[in-house]
Amino acid sequence: MTPHASRFLLLMMLGAIVAAAQAPFEGFPGFKDVAGEAGLTLMNVGGEGANDYIIEANGNGAAFFDYDNDGDMDVLVTNGSTLKHYKDGGDPVVALYENVGGSFHDRTAEAGLRKNGWAFGVCVADYDNDGHEDFYVTAYGPNLLFHNKGDGAFEERAAAAGVADPHWGAGCAFGDYDRDGYVDLYVANYVAFDGNTRARDCVYMGTLKVFCGPKGLAGEADVLYHNNGDGTFTDVTLKAGVKEPNYYGFGVVFSDLDNDGWPDIYVANDSVPNLLFKNRRDGTFEEVGLISGTSINLFGQPQAGMGVAVGDYDGNGLFDVYVTNFAEDTNTLYQNLGKMIFSDVTAESGAASASRPHVGWGTGFADFDNDGWLDLFVANGHVYPDSDRLKGISRYQQPKELYRNLGNGRFGEISGRVAGDLFTPRPARGAAFGDYDNDGDIDVLVVNSNSRPSLYQNDGGNRKAWIGFRLIGASSNRDAIGARVEIEAGGRTQIGEVRSGGSYLSHNDMRLHFGVGSTQRVDRIRIRWPNGQTETREGMNTRQYVTIREGRTR
Repeated sequence: MTPHASRFLLLMMLGAIVAAAQAPFEGFPGFKDVAGEAGLTLMNVGGEGANDYIIEANGNGAAFFDYDNDGDMDVLVTNGSTLKHYKDGGDPVVALYENVGGSFHDRTAEAGLRKNGWAFGVCVADYDNDGHEDFYVTAYGPNLLFHNKGDGAFEERAAAAGVADPHWGAGCAFGDYDRDGYVDLYVANYVAFDGNTRARDCVYMGTLKVFCGPKGLAGEADVLYHNNGDGTFTDVTLKAGVKEPNYYGFGVVFSDLDNDGWPDIYVANDSVPNLLFKNRRDGTFEEVGLISGTSINLFGQPQAGMGVAVGDYDGNGLFDVYVTNFAEDTNTLYQNLGKMIFSDVTAESGAASASRPHVGWGTGFADFDNDGWLDLFVANGHVYPDSDRLKGISRYQQPKELYRNLGNGRFGEISGRVAGDLFTPRPARGAAFGDYDNDGDIDVLVVNSNSRPSLYQNDGGNRKAWIGFRLIGASSNRDAIGARVEIEAGGRTQIGEVRSGGSYLSHNDMRLHFGVGSTQRVDRIRIRWPNGQTETREGMNTRQYVTIREGRTR
């Protein structure tokens, strides 16, 4: 065993001891799966069930977004297909559910979304600044852009807008990288799959015949589209310097990781190094994954990056990065030390103490108990259904992981020790986070492969106080994607950032949510808008969502 490996295992054991000693699950809210009773009924299609080919294994994502501007989170779930169905046009690519008082009503047909294909991921933004949320769907080519007409219906405009990427798309995210007031679009592409790859031609754990890939298959190049401000986009991948060596892209997020006011781009790649593109503030980027410490793990090895979460878990005013990975490995937490330097603190933080048997997908930082510290959630599920036949190996259906932030730079793993249904094993993939019932605590929507979705309602997180913000840009993009908010409450400063996309193939509620414990009033709110302008607001009561419009004092 190498010295690095010995140190890692020791730190993992110490982290587990600390977590147990802290009894972190006491007082934590429960989570009940209410998807069925709430009306989320789509039966996901993702291959024939045996996963003979790699395209059948990756699953789908979901989005929380307010498509009808009524103040609550509606739901969009993407859907896959089978090779047989795809040859005949595929299966329905999405299902749209309107939130009506906490119940969901299927509006797919009346919204004009009855389109077939093989979809994967989704990201949301008002790309034309008309006041209505649009969404982009990645697919086994071509991708789709649904423009919100403002009357409850959508129109597909990908080809007309110049974003109908014909490759196998995975994660996507909108972000205004040049701060011109219009959101641009990054698409992470996966594998060059032509349907002729032989099934079950590789071996897993020495005995199990499984599909091959992604290693050994050709990767697909990612794409960066610049928003022209007239409803169209231009491919600026080469011009902007984000051309990568045809890696296997999955999760992607825009985030200002060096706090210079300009959004950077982080991409989680499967089986090859991850990428971090630093924004050079002139319309171009520099790839700094290796020198920043975010492309590989502590041992200098690339991992099987799937999902990505960004948040300031340690309260130092900088956004940290968490990446989910494959089984027989751990997920990875990169602590932001400033000046675009990160440290792999996975072991000592306890942020992946339960992840080694699992294949991680959707993930997110969220303050589930409103104590002022970001907790961590991971959705798991194996890619090989026949893994159930292997003794001592993780199962196909897997429990989620939940880590409570202890407020001292460490997490306590509480999987299976909170009330409700959160840890029932499922073949989970995408995960979206948001307050769908507007009660002040964060709920979780999970897409399960070849099954119905799960909607985990947070029961009790709102016992502690909270405040939420919806930001509306004026000279900035209307969704204020890229805005940074700092709040001062209870003697602490917390930060948040408006983002599109993230997790795995999914999109979160873009309202910023802060737990503030027993504090009944927020002392100060500072906003740095995407265009760099700043505003300060003094004093707000907690337990409410506040809409703030750029440039308006009230």
